[in-house]
Amino acid sequence: QVQLVQSGGGLVQAGGSLRLSCAASGLIFSINAMGWYRQAPGKQRELVAAITRGGSTNYADSTKGRFTISRDNAKNTVYLQMNSLKPEDTAVYYCKADTSLRDCWGQGTQVTVSS
Repeated sequence: QVQLVQSGGGLVQAGGSLRLSCAASGLIFSINAMGWYRQAPGKQRELVAAITRGGSTNYADSTKGRFTISRDNAKNTVYLQMNSLKPEDTAVYYCKADTSLRDCWGQGTQVTVSS
């Protein structure tokens, strides 16, 4: 089992920046990839960015060039740096760990971008 604890998020004006953190604990060795997802009101949860065990990354088209996913292996933490934020980025953001046993989710954190 992997436990994920998220931090960061909040309210920011359009064009601003925020950084989200996701600290993992438990069966770290079972993690194959980690990702950030978001869910806006009335919409389905969607992938924002992901990073594999080998360090490969992929991004949603809507976040390419603005968001950066990274990790600190020593801290077992994954980050999502969000720049040039837009009102349409407003959502609850979730961290997810893809493990050999099951997917594990963080508790979610609200990101609100005002225009």
